[in-house]
Amino acid sequence: MSQEELVRARATGDRAGEVDALYSLARVSIRGGDLASGESLAGEALEAAVRSGDRALEERPRHVLAAVARLSGDLSRARDLYRASIALNESLGNDETVNSEYHNLAFCELRLGNVAHARDLFAAGREEVFRRGWEGFVPYVCVAGAALAATEGDLHRAARLTGVTDAAFEALGQVPDPDDAAELTVARTAAREALGEATFAAEYAYGHTLTPREAFAAEVA
Repeated sequence: MSQEELVRARATGDRAGEVDALYSLARVSIRGGDLASGESLAGEALEAAVRSGDRALEERPRHVLAAVARLSGDLSRARDLYRASIALNESLGNDETVNSEYHNLAFCELRLGNVAHARDLFAAGREEVFRRGWEGFVPYVCVAGAALAATEGDLHRAARLTGVTDAAFEALGQVPDPDDAAELTVARTAAREALGEATFAAEYAYGHTLTPREAFAAEVA
């Protein structure tokens, strides 16, 4: 469908349609594990957005380019791209997207070894999500909690938050984006290997019974 839309949009000079189609194709490539194709398509989308003169059209392509850099392990570049995306979204008044890009930036900081800064960014983002009722982003808050717990060596909490995360995604009928899915896998694997299957399963099962707000009650308080 996106390929058909791309042909139509280019034939009619519909820049917004062209950007949207290229962005969708980029996401398909990334979910299929083809980061090079995803980056190329997102780059095409960004070029079309710039040609349109509508800065709002640049938002999604820039996000995808940052995500590809993060998934590729080029964390310094990803950090720069997320910062630029944050600045763009702030200028557009996209508060929820600003918050989600700070979430992604926090993961870059975490993997670059800036754990305290990442912790602060995650906490600020979580507070904003809960305060403003951005329910679609709640599962990602849980991913962040699990990843941070694993990094800090609290593997019982990491296992528990893995259960909370899976339940939160299930409640929305969704699966995590590839970059967050990778982070969740790292936390899950670290917790399972450290705790053993039985202890991990018990913590995970308990986490699966908690709501995200219950799981983070101590931090919110």
